[in-house]
Formats: sequence, structure tokens, C-alpha cells
Amino acid sequence: MTANIKILTTGGTIASTGDDGGASPTTRGEELIASVPGLDTYADVTVDEIARISSFDMDWETIVRIGDAALAAADEVDGVVVTHGTDTMEESAYATDLTFDGDVPIVFTGAQRRPDETSPDGPSNLLTAVRAAADERLHGIGAAYVAFDEQLHSARDVTKTHTASLGTFDSPGKGPLAITTRNGLRVYRSPESYSVDLPHTVPTHSVRMVKSGTGVSKAPIREAIESGTDGIVLEGTGLGNATASLGDAVATAVSDGVPVVVTSRCHAGSTTAVYGGAGGGETLRHDGAIFADDLPAHKARLKLTLALETTTDIEKLRPYFGSYPPDPT
Repeated sequence: MTANIKILTTGGTIASTGDDGGASPTTRGEELIASVPGLDTYADVTVDEIARISSFDMDWETIVRIGDAALAAADEVDGVVVTHGTDTMEESAYATDLTFDGDVPIVFTGAQRRPDETSPDGPSNLLTAVRAAADERLHGIGAAYVAFDEQLHSARDVTKTHTASLGTFDSPGKGPLAITTRNGLRVYRSPESYSVDLPHTVPTHSVRMVKSGTGVSKAPIREAIESGTDGIVLEGTGLGNATASLGDAVATAVSDGVPVVVTSRCHAGSTTAVYGGAGGGETLRHDGAIFADDLPAHKARLKLTLALETTTDIEKLRPYFGSYPPDPT
């Protein structure tokens, strides 16, 4: 039986054309569908436009609308595909994975080349996404994914690794969940959600990202506290370390009740509290910082922002950043 797939369009490169003022989304969803030969052999598709924006300007309101539209369609379709710009696709997919309360798969896809460029990759990526969303092994889970360059990735793990390469998306240290072949979807590991459940809402809290590096002072954290931020994500070095100045500022932030989540600027591997000294990971842990396992800073920010909608208590926030797959108590 042919699957029913809802396609939600938001703009991005897959829908953009260029002019003297720069590229911008101009292509409607029906045109995207028409550009994919043989799509109807895999699914019956319907299209709704959610937005027509570049993803570097994506906002929480649009992410919530994506989730609302997916949930509204869930009783009538087998899967949902979201066309999206690649700049922040992984963030929208991860936020959806954290908040979606339905059973159908939500597969994000897009393009690195516009429809008006030579050899656009949008049609192939859209076909990959539809084939994945139609696969019965993804049904009944309610997880979000990214389908790109004939690969399927978990929303939690995937990241954009290259500014222009057609194979830009990767899951460092883990690899894709599956690939598409001429014979169907070849699954390598369980296509499930690797995320905790958090509120589906436009957040009312703000989280500031701070990056450590050689000689970075405490000023970024001090300024974040003074601005009234509700949380801080510290992108540390290595296993999750920072300069001594930043370490002192982390201790101050936590004592003031501002949660600090520690990530690493490394592309793969988990943060681990090992080193002493004012900015060492063990000192940060002792002072109350929360370690984000292997989440990159931009995804830790999304998770902390949403988690703050459930509690502002640092100890109650800590389990949300625990083991992988997560199991908060």
C-alpha cells in the first residue's frame, strides 16, 4: 500500500533562486514536488507551506508551527517531511525531536544547491526524505531525522560539517542511522528518538552561549549574568575545560542560581570532568556545572532553553543532560 506523506515547506536553499540582491526562497512546495521524477511511486504526497524564509533566520515560533502542523497531520498520514534550509536544519530537527508528541516520523531535508544552479541536489534529497518517511520501520516512534545525500541521521546527532559540500551532514562518532539504496532503506542502527521529552512551546527563557579559547576572560559570562540570562552554555575545550577566568565566572554564575552547561568545541566525543585547576572540568563539576555528554553547544542551548520551561532548579535540570540515550528521572 502506498504511504501518505505530508510535506511541510519552510523555504531554504531547496526553494531559493538568485538575483542581484542575493538568493532567497521563491519556489512553492508544489514546484518542489514536480521536480522529483517518480516520487509518486513511493508515496501519495500533500503539501503545506509553513514559512518561506532562509534558515539562518529561523525562529522558535516557526519551529512550533512545524510541530503543530506535523501533529495535526499525524492521524491522517504515515510520515511528515519538512523542507528546510541547511544552516539551522539540525537545530529545528532536534528541537522537534525534543518536543513532538506524535507517532509519525518527521524527516527534515533541504539542499546545498538552488533549483536554478547546475545539478541541484534538492530533488534527490527530497526523494530520500520521502522514502525514509514512508518506511514502516520509522513508524510508531515519533522521532525526527535529517535525510540528506542518500543518508538518514538522528536529529540529536547530526550536524552540518561543510559550508558547501553536498554531503555536508554527518553524525560525528556515530554515522548515519541508514542509507537509501535502489532496493530501499538499509538500516544500520535503531531509527528511534535519542532525546528526552520537553515542552512544545515558544520558550520564555533565554540562554547565552559562551566560547572558551586561549586567553578568554570572564567578561562573556559576567556580561551574560548582568543581562539577566536564565542559563549559560559554555563551549569548552577538549573534554570540557575552560580558562581559569571563565572557571571563576562559572562558579559565580552557579552560586547565583544560573545553570551552566558545559560542552566541547571538539566535533566528536563526550565531555568528562577530569582536570583540576580553576577552569578544569573537575573543578567546573565541583562548582555545580552540568556536563552535556556529547551534545554540541548549539544543541545544548536548545535543550537547556526548553528544559528551563519545566524547572529552573539546577539539580532538577542535571538529569536532562545525562546518559546517552538519555534517561532522566
